[in-house]
Amino acid sequence: MSFSKALLVAPLAIAATAGSALAQEAMSLDQRVNETFASLTGPFVNLIFAPFPGTSFPWIVMWLVVAATVFTLYFGFVQLRYFRHAISLVKGDYSDPKDAGEVSHFQALATALSGTVGLGNIAGVAVAIGIGGPGATFWMILAGLLGMASKFTECTLGVKYRNEYPDGTVS
Repeated sequence: MSFSKALLVAPLAIAATAGSALAQEAMSLDQRVNETFASLTGPFVNLIFAPFPGTSFPWIVMWLVVAATVFTLYFGFVQLRYFRHAISLVKGDYSDPKDAGEVSHFQALATALSGTVGLGNIAGVAVAIGIGGPGATFWMILAGLLGMASKFTECTLGVKYRNEYPDGTVS
């Protein structure tokens, strides 16, 4: 190897070694934090994700189904009653260019969906049908309908308790 090549390769080798040492140190810090909090959170995780007695159905899923059912009944099947209204809103039937704000109804929907629908939702459907067969489709539709009432509740509370500041920002 020529001297000029050695001058180029040496700093790269040193940087690679230093970078790997920093990565190992960062991982060890991460592991230490994980071990510290694992002893505190472990009992809660075991309680929340423990299966319902006699089944492999976790408690957390049961609570989510119960909450979604309560929301559905309390709001009078809001996900079905206002479906046509939701489509009209997204189409822009209620949009007024003179209204305050910079985001259209469709843009707000697209932003909300981008934060909600991810790879897990897309790949999860294929995995559920692959494992559970065609009957899994019924349960996914039911979960989706119940989930709409939960999302309605979540968004309503978010709008109700948001802070609007004089400069126009919202938190």
